[in-house]
Amino acid sequence: MKPELRAALERTLGVEVARAKSLGGGSINEAFEVSLADGESLFVKTHPRPPAGMFETEARGLAWLAEADAIRVPRVLAVSESDPAFRALELLRPARRHAAFDEELGRSLAALHAYGAASFGLDYDNFIGRLAQSNTPADGWASFYWAERLEPQLRLAVDRGLISNRTRTRFDGLLRALPELLGPEEPPARLHGDLWGGNLHGDELGAPCLIDPAVYGGHREMDLAMMRLFGGFGPRVFSAYGEALPLEPGAAERVELYQLYPLLVHVNLFGGSYVASVERALSSYV
Repeated sequence: MKPELRAALERTLGVEVARAKSLGGGSINEAFEVSLADGESLFVKTHPRPPAGMFETEARGLAWLAEADAIRVPRVLAVSESDPAFRALELLRPARRHAAFDEELGRSLAALHAYGAASFGLDYDNFIGRLAQSNTPADGWASFYWAERLEPQLRLAVDRGLISNRTRTRFDGLLRALPELLGPEEPPARLHGDLWGGNLHGDELGAPCLIDPAVYGGHREMDLAMMRLFGGFGPRVFSAYGEALPLEPGAAERVELYQLYPLLVHVNLFGGSYVASVERALSSYV
């Protein structure tokens, strides 16, 4: 850990840093397990030049999820957007997942979604990965899903030359059909927003815990579709969810529709290798 980060943590927390151990922070950030002189341990994430507001909005997102009191998220202990920028959370030391982990996760996620949100969108913008995510509220889900999710990522991919004009034209066809494809109207759910297996942890009791959200009010099938995209969630998670909060008819046919957003995000984050997956998902609808 660099001396500047150590000094910033001590200044913000008012406690001396006793030890700091580097952890895997992924391709975007650096991460540390930090032991304080008072015996508390923290998880600290930092970046030398993060997008403005990234750590602050992550912290706000965790607090927004915690309001529902449905599933554990780590407590935010400190956040700084100045140089060095960092976010400090309580350290979750995972234990072996208990026998009812999947069932608890499914039911807890249903409770989180059912807690709801004030609108489709949010009163501030945030990030998904390192990409900006606009959350301008909309009156209906169809307009929000197109204007704030699909279209911005599609435009970015086209501008970068990652997606062809032919595929862009197919999205125009999807736009025309979208209101009929999205299924019955539902109130906005409180979404994690980036719910892949890497953002699911177990805590010290072996219970589920969610990290690194990209929150907003949206259709609950968005989280469920993301969970199915890259795996890491057992079938009991989905069946327990359905028992607690049954899905509307046709949900199985909408999975690929709702996977289009994370797939476009992956195109823009990681390149054209994901374009074929976008085109396959599109082919189910247009």
